[in-house]
Amino acid sequence: EVQVDELQRLLAGMEKEHQSLLLKMKEGEAELAKLRSVEGDKLAQQDRSAQLEKEVAMLREKIHHLDDMLKSQQRKVRQMIEQLQNSKMMIQSKDSVIQDLKERVAYLEAENLEMHDRIEHLIEKQVSWGSHSARARSKSEYVSSKSLTGPKLLPLIRVVET
Repeated sequence: EVQVDELQRLLAGMEKEHQSLLLKMKEGEAELAKLRSVEGDKLAQQDRSAQLEKEVAMLREKIHHLDDMLKSQQRKVRQMIEQLQNSKMMIQSKDSVIQDLKERVAYLEAENLEMHDRIEHLIEKQVSWGSHSARARSKSEYVSSKSLTGPKLLPLIRVVET
């Protein structure tokens, strides 16, 4: 953005110089036309005419060069703006993918918690149907402690079969 601003500032300066050179060229052409129309010392007029023609030719060359530079700078500014827009679109696309992945992770974490609850419920059912002392040890062997990092994204839903 800083480069774009700098290029735009340079473009504005070049355009001002372009306008002043055009004005000088028009003034020189007007003076040249006046000198041609005025009768007088032909030698002085011819010298002045030649000098003004050289100035006009030089100014035309400068204007042509400035026009080329302006077009080049404008192309660069357009390319930089296009790159900026493309970068913003890519960032938005990546943000969208990240958001989708976060939602999937939250859904899978909720599903995982639900599965853990179902397993605990099934183990509790098996314990209540069999011998309590033998099954209690096996329950402690099968059920692992859950450690969750971070806040829970979805509420815990316990499914109880009857």
